Amino acid sequence: MTVRDEKQDENFWAAQFEEHRPRLRAVAYRMLGSFAEADDAIQETWLRVTRASGEDIRNTGSWLTTIVSRQCLNMLRSRATRREDPLDIRVPDPVVETGDGVDPAEQEVLADSVGLALLVVLEALDPAERLAFVLHDMFAVPFDEIATMLDKNTAAVRQLASRARRRVQGVTPAGPADRVQQRKIADAWLTAARGGNFEGLVALLHPDALLRVDTGGLGSKVVRGAAEVAGSASQFRPVGLVSQYATVNGGPGIVALRDGKPVSVLSFTVADGLITEINILADAERIAALNF
Repeated sequence: MTVRDEKQDENFWAAQFEEHRPRLRAVAYRMLGSFAEADDAIQETWLRVTRASGEDIRNTGSWLTTIVSRQCLNMLRSRATRREDPLDIRVPDPVVETGDGVDPAEQEVLADSVGLALLVVLEALDPAERLAFVLHDMFAVPFDEIATMLDKNTAAVRQLASRARRRVQGVTPAGPADRVQQRKIADAWLTAARGGNFEGLVALLHPDALLRVDTGGLGSKVVRGAAEVAGSASQFRPVGLVSQYATVNGGPGIVALRDGKPVSVLSFTVADGLITEINILADAERIAALNF
């Protein structure tokens, strides 16, 4: 291949990669729940693409999806081996839209938004289960293609996706969300929390409500039950914080700021007019890395 041919080949793959980048990043985000790790997976995928000179690729989109999926699978497996405690509390990176809008680099992950509560459940899946569920149920990748990625037969991959589907069942409310009602519930929560109104908070919560807090270390916790969640919220009133409504992963949420800088992101899951789950990311390092 001449220098000119090599340049043309490089330009071709660069254009192909940019065309498919939004989908690849959406896949990586749902697989990893982390923007930083998703970007790493995309970068590794690009490095693989640069070595594709001369390869006969019939379906570029499918090929790129396979590469990024395998990279994400390796990262998930590596993450699992590093984790000291399998019950570590982790809230995935949120996609936050405030009054100023969402960062353009994260706009693609808002399409068919995946709620934070669902991503939390995905964190608990086996890496192979997560791959099978995300690719098939969210991106309509055929089971036979996923089987090749996992070096399994199609029946085994179907079983992996089925197990994952049972785990996530009921996590996301059925039917379209009532955005006006969700905003009212979030505003009511803010008012009650600011005033330490325990009864008002309980009234907003499902009896089996769950609160998950990820500080990145000490202070991380899971609280279950309406009274317990309300008690935790009514006691937490730090000085100097300003809270504002935000859309978090397509649903209702709250961003807390100190001196104009975000310090935590709260996401509500609402069903039948009640809050069923609250996820809070308060890891200072990860919050600082988010673009909103």
